[in-house]
Amino acid sequence: MKNQLMKKTIIPLMAIFFILILGVNGASAKLLDFNGGVLGEYSYEEYVFLTGKPLKFSGTATVTEKENKNQVTTTYKFNLTSNDLGVTHKLTRNIVYVSQLKNHVSKGQTTSSTTVKSYTEKITMADKTTYTLDHYKFSKGSVIDNRPAIDYYSGTIIANKIYKRNKKNVKVATNDLITVNINGHDLGYKNFWGSTDTQLIDHEIESPEGTIFVTSKVSDNKSKILEYEPNLPFLSSFTGGHSVISNSSTVAEYDYEISLKSSNTTGTVSLNNENTPTVERLIVPKFRDIEKHWSKPNIEKLYSLGIFDESSNFFSPDAAMKKDLFTVAVAKAVDLRVLEEKPKNKKNVKKALFTDLDVKDPNYVYIESALNKEIVSPVNADIFGANKSITRAEAVTIIVRSLGLEGRAPTPGYTTKFIDDNKIPKAAKDSIYVASELGLIDPDKKNRINPNEVLTRGKASQLLVRYMNFLESDLKQNYRDDMMNFK
Repeated sequence: MKNQLMKKTIIPLMAIFFILILGVNGASAKLLDFNGGVLGEYSYEEYVFLTGKPLKFSGTATVTEKENKNQVTTTYKFNLTSNDLGVTHKLTRNIVYVSQLKNHVSKGQTTSSTTVKSYTEKITMADKTTYTLDHYKFSKGSVIDNRPAIDYYSGTIIANKIYKRNKKNVKVATNDLITVNINGHDLGYKNFWGSTDTQLIDHEIESPEGTIFVTSKVSDNKSKILEYEPNLPFLSSFTGGHSVISNSSTVAEYDYEISLKSSNTTGTVSLNNENTPTVERLIVPKFRDIEKHWSKPNIEKLYSLGIFDESSNFFSPDAAMKKDLFTVAVAKAVDLRVLEEKPKNKKNVKKALFTDLDVKDPNYVYIESALNKEIVSPVNADIFGANKSITRAEAVTIIVRSLGLEGRAPTPGYTTKFIDDNKIPKAAKDSIYVASELGLIDPDKKNRINPNEVLTRGKASQLLVRYMNFLESDLKQNYRDDMMNFK
């Protein structure tokens, strides 16, 4: 088990590991400290192995963060107890970490270096034996890659702890040392539809009695799920609508191997917490021309979320999807960061980036942001192509660029698995390859991807819903389930 996290692994296409930056939005998934613990709505739990066996401690835990320019100070406070065979043990821990941040604006990345500033930790057993943290060295190197629709991160952790153990329940009081060597990783992502923070950490505990190896795997996840709610009364103006269910949960697992003079034991203990979900009811779509259309569920989801804001009662699902509307839909689907700059001088009127765009259009800021983040390309130096019908290749390129995954395609010169590979535009080939690998697009029955086919509004709706499902479900599968099952 020792150093098992350092083994070489084959990383699937979806697993893009970039490194953790501290100070993530409070709504995103984030774990407390580096002990494999789980924070619930009412209490915190973790397992401790210093005494030679797994003891579950629970109680209160808090975290506070202060940011000053390029420095983040994070303080953790724990006040825990363990009820073991009718007796109670106590644990108190206060740790302060300082992270120095460095922004690489041209790269769209941030790196950080984290060290421990101060620490106190003491475990008091029922028999008066104490374990006091006497020395703590901690280093963490991190980076975050900010893509338009999602942030990917990961970090490398190396630490060393030395505890003084004082036994008072023997004839002659003894003082000895217990050393804990720690190394591991944390990794995750954050987007509008969900976030996951996963830690995989090895602990090697050396004491006079022997050695204990522990691998802690813990993952915190927050997600939004769109669910359809039928309206039961028959005499109603609508048959049903959608709700956004927001969930958050944490799972932890400790695999341990205890090799002491008195005993040898292996095993696994786990922790699990699910917080109470919250519900947000959405507006009800009332389009009159999609009742029997195959893409009706997709269209209604997007309208309920405000991604489509049609004022007409007719959606026209078989009409061509326009480039500007699709770009806006992608931006709204992921809550693309939109920065509206107000003119310093009221006499200065803001000009559109292209002649076929109107700054007075409420959706202009979304297109402008998409252009600035390079997830969509104009037709030429003067024209964006707002009213141009969008092709499958163009739509897929926008989505994959927003995810920042176009670079996951093979070295140029490869051939895709589709029989119409030669028809794929050069600028879209990488995106189509990646989208296919991620399950965002499928070929037709003849294994054609039809890259130059104009997307209808119904087919565009299907692609957008698949895109959102990837952000909510597929990333969670890879960053939580796959990593928790990693051996």
